[in-house]
Amino acid sequence: MEDNLLFDAIERYRNNQMDEKEKLFFEELKKNNPEIDQMVAEHSFFLDELERMSEQKKLRHNLKEAESKLINEGLISGSNGKAKAKIIYLWNRYRRTIAVAAAIACIVSLSTATVISKYSETKKEAVITPLVDNKLNQFEYKLNEIEHKLKDATTAAPVRPKFKADFRATGFLIDGRGYLITNAHVVENAKNLIVENKKGDQFYAQEVYSNPATDLAILKITDTSFRQVNGLPYTFPKSAAELAEPIFTLGYPREEVVYGEGYLSAKSGYYGDTTSYQISISANPGNSGGPVINKNGEVIGIISSKETNADGVVFAIKSQNIYDALRQVKKDKGITIKPPTVNTLKGFARVKQVKKLEDFVYKVKGN
Repeated sequence: MEDNLLFDAIERYRNNQMDEKEKLFFEELKKNNPEIDQMVAEHSFFLDELERMSEQKKLRHNLKEAESKLINEGLISGSNGKAKAKIIYLWNRYRRTIAVAAAIACIVSLSTATVISKYSETKKEAVITPLVDNKLNQFEYKLNEIEHKLKDATTAAPVRPKFKADFRATGFLIDGRGYLITNAHVVENAKNLIVENKKGDQFYAQEVYSNPATDLAILKITDTSFRQVNGLPYTFPKSAAELAEPIFTLGYPREEVVYGEGYLSAKSGYYGDTTSYQISISANPGNSGGPVINKNGEVIGIISSKETNADGVVFAIKSQNIYDALRQVKKDKGITIKPPTVNTLKGFARVKQVKKLEDFVYKVKGN
């Protein structure tokens, strides 16, 4: 669950806007999760102080209007000692409230400055950033579970192995028998892997190929509950994409699939790397391993990283490298992987293309 969803739940709880079932669930959640209970307390305090600040602002406004009215009616002058005394009296009465509001504003400003400072230092150090969301921790894992319960409390739970993930990225099917392509840096040092489809069904998977040089990895779904997927709608062109060609991608920088669009801005990657393209598109941690698709429904690349010091400068491994990986897997392990050969996306509007693609793009998690 993202913070804004949790904060929304907190506000609805404070305002008695939850039904009885949801309220009982939320109170049980607070009782069993000290971290969330602390967040509820802190957010409630923050909202209370905002309300106090709002009331104090209204008070100042009313005082100013009253003073202006008295001056206009000739009852006091702008330099009248009594008016000054009245203002001093009000200041003495409300200065504690004003001090609390000012302290909160100061703390928020200092916290923001600290975060910006740390972010700026990180940007100076890193130039290329792999797009893996590796900040998943136990707290976020619990929030993700809560999100599913809050959103879908009345429906049957999908297949979910008991699994605590430390990172999240993206992958997509290259063979309906359960073979997926993603980045080598995604699965590097991962002891356990699961993949999750759009419906929320999770399956155990294992790495069958990884090449750090090309930053490609192939996973095989090993879960017995997985059923073969037919009709992969995209293909992998063997020729290079064209400069300025419009492209789009699907990936998991969030718990739900996210769409992004842009164009091919260079035929080579970082420092002229000929195995990659440079694309202009919005990408965030979690997008690693996502497909880069042209208007004809051809996968021209796999998102791998972005330039930290520039907005929208993203790099994608060229899809021609996939064929090399398939040949190597067959040679080393005797595994024959058959990529799709029929493209059924060409000619469709973008919305329909995306609907067809969503079922074949997976969330990749591991620890």
